[in-house]
Amino acid sequence: MNNVIFIMGVSGCGKSTVGQLLSKRLKVTFFDGDDFHPQSNVDKMSNGVPLNDEDRYGWLVTLNKLAKETLESNSCVIVCSALKQSYRDILSTDIQNQTKWIHLAGSFDQILDRINKRENHYMQSDLLQSQFDILEEPLNALEIKIDLKPEDIVEIIAKKMEMKSEFGLFGLGVMGKSLSRNLAQKGFNISIFNREVAGVEESVAANFKNDHEELQTAKAFSDLEAFANSLQTPRRIMLMVNAGKTTDSVIADLVPFLTDGDILIDGGNSNYLDTKERHDLLKNKNIHFIGVGVSGGEEGALKGPSIMPGGNKEIYNLVQPYLEKIAAKDANGLPCCTYIGEEGSGHFVKMVHNGVEYVEMQLLAEVYSIFHRMGTAPDKIADILASWQPTANSYLLEITIAILRKKEGDDWLVNKIVDKAGNKGTGNWATIATAQLGVPSSMIATALFARFNSFYKEDRIQASINFTTENQELVVDHQKVLEAYQFARIVNHYQGFKLIADAGKAYKWNLNLSEIARIWTNGCIIRSDFMVELIGVLKEEDAILKHKTIIDQVKLLKPSINTVVANCVLNELAAPCLSDAVNFFNGYTTANSPANIIQAQRDYFGAHTYQRTDDESGTFHHTNW
Repeated sequence: MNNVIFIMGVSGCGKSTVGQLLSKRLKVTFFDGDDFHPQSNVDKMSNGVPLNDEDRYGWLVTLNKLAKETLESNSCVIVCSALKQSYRDILSTDIQNQTKWIHLAGSFDQILDRINKRENHYMQSDLLQSQFDILEEPLNALEIKIDLKPEDIVEIIAKKMEMKSEFGLFGLGVMGKSLSRNLAQKGFNISIFNREVAGVEESVAANFKNDHEELQTAKAFSDLEAFANSLQTPRRIMLMVNAGKTTDSVIADLVPFLTDGDILIDGGNSNYLDTKERHDLLKNKNIHFIGVGVSGGEEGALKGPSIMPGGNKEIYNLVQPYLEKIAAKDANGLPCCTYIGEEGSGHFVKMVHNGVEYVEMQLLAEVYSIFHRMGTAPDKIADILASWQPTANSYLLEITIAILRKKEGDDWLVNKIVDKAGNKGTGNWATIATAQLGVPSSMIATALFARFNSFYKEDRIQASINFTTENQELVVDHQKVLEAYQFARIVNHYQGFKLIADAGKAYKWNLNLSEIARIWTNGCIIRSDFMVELIGVLKEEDAILKHKTIIDQVKLLKPSINTVVANCVLNELAAPCLSDAVNFFNGYTTANSPANIIQAQRDYFGAHTYQRTDDESGTFHHTNW
């Protein structure tokens, strides 16, 4: 992949000399940015007048265009002052992943002396202080002091940039393997690492590289120090390892081989509170930390997942080109990756994503259970679900249809699968978070507990004998089941986004709910036509049950879920999430709830006080009952 190397610094730091030498060393094209200033800029500087942002804008756009044109056929070196971050953003527009920065740094006196010795240059020494005044130190540049000889500076740059990978991936589990292939397919030079266990698991990274053509230029390692040394600085290393103690152990092992300004990206399903702690711990060591939620499974990670990064915005900008390039694309071709907010927010949003996912899966299981009780064969249930796709399509609906059509021998495979559903922790954390924040996202908890209940297989078998009853024939209209399913999905998405919104307020994260919905329209497990609809809804309302379109839909669907849930109860068929959707909604739409009794009880036994409906001051009262 071709790259542009921008050599920046204040006027007189030696950019042109170093740039020319480096271009010869690397055998690439050289451009001096000063040669592209319009005459109006040259006249101002010749008269001792500093350039302003407006003067520089057109010049920076010209250099960006020059870089793009050159990169089509070759790499290049461009020297340019680029003193502000906003200038560097313009220079690297649309080519961030092909841009490298070198910062030649020196003291005011050093550079003033050089300028005074320079002949026939329109840049006046009087303007030097103005350049130092606007200089914003770059975070992602290789900084070199100018007290070295130009030849020595070039040697350092060449050693740092030649044969170095731009991105590292630690951990070659299912997701790590797919993401590394995705990165390589997008043209990134990467290093991959996986631990070895003698006699058990050896040459994992090397063997994986050899198995895939797109990884032939990748560097494979089982030695941690060699892996770290193979990366350009600041290092960008994505961790794809198990959450919890494993992540902490990996970070501890890596830190001795990192240097100031390096960036660790945790792409696992980490707890958002752990992410905050790791961010603070590494900040004290001058190491940056980004917590990134990744959804899409093995196939999504390879072809394009939904990516939810959280952390310092400026640091995120240094990894943004990589994450956006490998992400799925929405209907408008935009990456399903967006900056979520400060540390912890990316993993929090991913956690809620998984909570919503738990509910969506449980709802489809309950729909299957209803039709199964009605005596419908799996392939016929699949046909019914397929007929729902024009109005209620989703990735999970699609795979459920495929599952129900899969046969093994003369029977459907689903009939041979033990009815125990596992979980890996994010549903637990989401349930804990909704309780800690006091947000009634009840359906996530209900879906989680349904999985827990499923694991008590032996108890359920015995209970089915102890409490056996004669079931009446369940008869429910297919259309009503669809409408009940749609109703429950609306409540699920309301609760999920409500949890995210309230967490944003509690933790002072500036979250964009519509943008989160957008990046969930492709790549992730909960992508659906309804999620696409929510992009516009959440631009207008922060809670979807407040939006007129959704209100109208709910009014039409409510009678059907009442009927379906009532029939399930009467026929002793468990439908926990469908039932919870109704119960939550009935409580949500009740202006005067029975909570006044609860508050009176609390005051009776614990003197917890209460407010009165006839006292508008909000004063808290206590009664000696």
